[in-house]
Amino acid sequence: MPERFLPVVGSERPLPPPGPRAFDTIAIVGLGLIGGSIALAARRQWPAGLVIGVDDKRVIEQAMVRQAIDVAADDLVVIKEAELVVLAAPVEQNEARLAELDAHVPGAAVVTDTGSTKRAVMAAAAALPSRFTFVGGHPLGGAARGGIEFARADLFCGRPWLLTPASDAGGSVPERLQRFVEALGAIPQTIEAAAHDRLLALVSHLPQITVSALMQVVGEGAGEAGLALSGRGLRDTTRLASSPAGIWKDVCRTNADEIGDAIDRLIALLGELKADLRRGQTLERVFAAAAAWKSRMPED
Repeated sequence: MPERFLPVVGSERPLPPPGPRAFDTIAIVGLGLIGGSIALAARRQWPAGLVIGVDDKRVIEQAMVRQAIDVAADDLVVIKEAELVVLAAPVEQNEARLAELDAHVPGAAVVTDTGSTKRAVMAAAAALPSRFTFVGGHPLGGAARGGIEFARADLFCGRPWLLTPASDAGGSVPERLQRFVEALGAIPQTIEAAAHDRLLALVSHLPQITVSALMQVVGEGAGEAGLALSGRGLRDTTRLASSPAGIWKDVCRTNADEIGDAIDRLIALLGELKADLRRGQTLERVFAAAAAWKSRMPED
């Protein structure tokens, strides 16, 4: 088997004691970095449970090699008995899958997603039959590169897992779902969908877009020879530049207003810096504020 598909061993952080099994049968639709990591963690915590995976055949093969899933198919027909359905594909694919659940899951089920925007998927979930309980979800764990080959069971340890329950559910999260998230090592936090999208535009979406634009400007200006002379600072700063565009196109389409506002604020500040480069007073102010805010960020 290809070495890059072997599970990471030795360096993984321990998961918390699992407690009673939250769901006997879990279906994960989308087995990339996030979905694959959820599958690995769930199988580690509850070996007697059933983890079903849905993705294309190539990804399913890799997930089987990683022993992340018990049963798999490239069609939703396999999720019939699921008690928990996790939609872990790109945002707009998750929305499309919601419309298919009624035909494939005849019983009651908790449904959640892992997307980086919440307003659009919450609106789509409002059309689900009443036997489904939908809670938007967003685990804030990730890596610079996506794909099942980079999945790991401890990806969510100590990381927030944002949950956006529907307003008609009284803003409450099913206790089973909360226990499931905690058993994966994450810290569940409840947030309203609009507040989620506003916050994530600043702490996630703007940094990704900015870093990718920065890498293009630097790369095209310096060329390969110039990049060979770059130091660790540029490498660390542009770590996110390896992210695939496909996922981010969905994120931007479903959060364009909030991301656009964040970009405008950054452009305005860059304009102030540009206009004051010779005096440096704006630079001093920005650097001081940046250092102060950076000191308040939690350590990894």
